[in-house]
Amino acid sequence: MRAAITGIEAYIPSYILTNDELSNMVDTTDEWIMTRVGIHTRHILKEQNEGMSYMAERAVKKLLEKTNTDPSEIGALICSTVTGDMVFPATASIIADKCGIVNAMTFDMNVGCAGFIHAFKTMSLYIESGFCKKAIVVSGEKMSSIIDYTDRNTCPLFGDGAAAVLVEGRTDGTGLQDAILRSNGIGRQYLHMVAGGSQRPASHETVDKRLHYVYQDGKNVFKWAVEKMSEVSAEIMERNGLKPEDIAYLLPHQANMRIIDAVANRMGINKEDKVLVNIERFGNTSSATIPILMWDKQKLLKKGDNLILSSFGAGFAWGSLWVKWSI
Repeated sequence: MRAAITGIEAYIPSYILTNDELSNMVDTTDEWIMTRVGIHTRHILKEQNEGMSYMAERAVKKLLEKTNTDPSEIGALICSTVTGDMVFPATASIIADKCGIVNAMTFDMNVGCAGFIHAFKTMSLYIESGFCKKAIVVSGEKMSSIIDYTDRNTCPLFGDGAAAVLVEGRTDGTGLQDAILRSNGIGRQYLHMVAGGSQRPASHETVDKRLHYVYQDGKNVFKWAVEKMSEVSAEIMERNGLKPEDIAYLLPHQANMRIIDAVANRMGINKEDKVLVNIERFGNTSSATIPILMWDKQKLLKKGDNLILSSFGAGFAWGSLWVKWSI
């Protein structure tokens, strides 16, 4: 039995932040952003006093309704996020409460942009061991809450959104076939939030110095992402004897079009036909990019399709999954 995605839904905030609007906030242009990262618009959660769980709740409720699943049937719920509602309790437990999920083990997973693939692999172990029969992985980010909109190096990159998948066991050959997940803590110096944790708790000084926003050394992050995403995506194909013609689609993390192109080239697959992309509309929603992409492009996917999911994020953490589509 393999863990399989048997349903998928998402919630995207209605407010669209365009490159033209950003150009009135910082020194940038639509051409500059499109040329360097390939993002034209991103969605922002504008509702007052609402956190990431607002979006995740809506994605999960739509998923339960779509799959005709009673909330009491869910035995586990993992939430991958770096923008949880609070430091504690886990946002997963908040989502479960809002959705009437009363019989589930719940916890958060913080693996940056690689959160979904790590959470899905983790959940597969609970499903395949028989710990539970139905489970949910929900990935969501309110990146706008930790972005400095005076910093032109980061504010054009990120958007908000959430997506949720129902995970069940399947014996028809579909589902998660293989996973490679890796990390290297050296990456913390290149991509992090300086303050807000136990090392540098919030204070007047940290707020005044604007230390509660994403810091990114773009050059080093780009270099590592290209190398590691390409490496692990090629490795999962090689060790399973998969050739480019065997792959239906690559679903890469939506951070930068140049990174996506490099990964496709390393895998030897046709970028025009076999690489799914929506970065131009949603930007980088961190751990939510891959499930939002899957939801956005689900009409293209056919049962039995070989999909390669590949991501890279803070930590550094990265990895690749080989999934046979189950719906």
